Amino acid sequence: MTTSELELILRGGRVIDPAQGIDGVMDVGILGGRVATVAPALAPAPRTKMINVRGKLVLPGLIDTHAHIYEHVTGMFGLNADLVGIRSGVTTVVDQGGASPLTFNGFRNFVAQPAKSRVLSFISIYLAGGLMGHSHAGLYGPHGIDVGATVRAIEENRDLVKGIKTHAEIGGYSRWGIEVLKLAKEASRRARVPVYVHLGGMWPVVKESEPDPDSILNQVLPLLDEGDVLAHPFTRHPGAFVAASGKVHPIVTEAVMRGVRIDVGRGVHFSIEKARIVLEAGIMPFTLGADLHGYAVKRVKADAADAVPAPKGRRSRGNGEQLTATFNLHQAMSELLALGVPLGEVVSMVTSNAAVLLGLDGQIGTLAPGAVADVSVVRLERGDWTVRDASGVELRLAERIRPDFALREGVMYKSNSPLVPEVITAAA
Repeated sequence: MTTSELELILRGGRVIDPAQGIDGVMDVGILGGRVATVAPALAPAPRTKMINVRGKLVLPGLIDTHAHIYEHVTGMFGLNADLVGIRSGVTTVVDQGGASPLTFNGFRNFVAQPAKSRVLSFISIYLAGGLMGHSHAGLYGPHGIDVGATVRAIEENRDLVKGIKTHAEIGGYSRWGIEVLKLAKEASRRARVPVYVHLGGMWPVVKESEPDPDSILNQVLPLLDEGDVLAHPFTRHPGAFVAASGKVHPIVTEAVMRGVRIDVGRGVHFSIEKARIVLEAGIMPFTLGADLHGYAVKRVKADAADAVPAPKGRRSRGNGEQLTATFNLHQAMSELLALGVPLGEVVSMVTSNAAVLLGLDGQIGTLAPGAVADVSVVRLERGDWTVRDASGVELRLAERIRPDFALREGVMYKSNSPLVPEVITAAA
């Protein structure tokens, strides 16, 4: 291959590719839907398309390791995959627990295949999957799990299924103890995939059997293997990383040292205070998932011209809704920057580390020659903004990351999703 054969060159951006140890102003050359070369001042051919990205960050396609995109089947909880993904400047989205062994064919045919984004799944350990965002506790628990069916579904869908979503939060624990996680681990070991464990809160606590929140991790962590994932380290709810004492459980550090991974899972329960405690204790997340879902999105009636358009070839939703979000993956990245995490580490979380977690390192999450040409171009803006967590605690941002456009297998998509927050409140 010579540079004269390149179909597209992204010219003059700051390329950050942690997988290759690259951080510098370079060009990225694309050919046949794959990265051909990354080098300074590539020479274009007459037919080479040039895109000027000077002053912008050119990153491997961003990977959101925690999304809820089983649209319609999970009710208002599930969002459109491309609104969360490629139209938000994110090339790969991982649905966490929406699809189940009973509903996975629908997920494949009606979500993953039509999407322009790369869509993957951590399949639900529950036969019911993520119906209505797990709001009906009676559908869940050990009685709603079939380990054999879960393993079969994984074996039949390994191209999409990269792990198992399960829970070890205080409400479920008050009902079923640790049995759900034990069954999830049985399935994960048989299928040779990791579990992704939701910590903190979700279901209402049964008062008669309410556990000591600080006792939960002591039973959860010994069950986990290298490569398993703990979610929501920064949750404001009890039963997670920060004990009632205000300090991080020592057992968390021990788990990380033996290869258990941590995903931020920002979500609506994100606590700035808890994030500071965890980070100051030296606990660094491995990946950063946004955990954006339909219950975190504002829906207002809109004129037909303002409503979310249906994807090409699909009928309109007909509900005249306009969607807005108060956070997304880029804002979660900005929040970590404000909390003192270096830019390179933040980028690693949503690129190379995420690819490792999914077992796709070398294929995505990198701009190495031969890798799929998934690229996210973002702006690193400097200013003075304020964001607030679920408890109303404020965090000042001196920098924020905003999506510009993305390439998915070399095809360009503008970042025009209504789920990209338009305004972060300016600091007074």
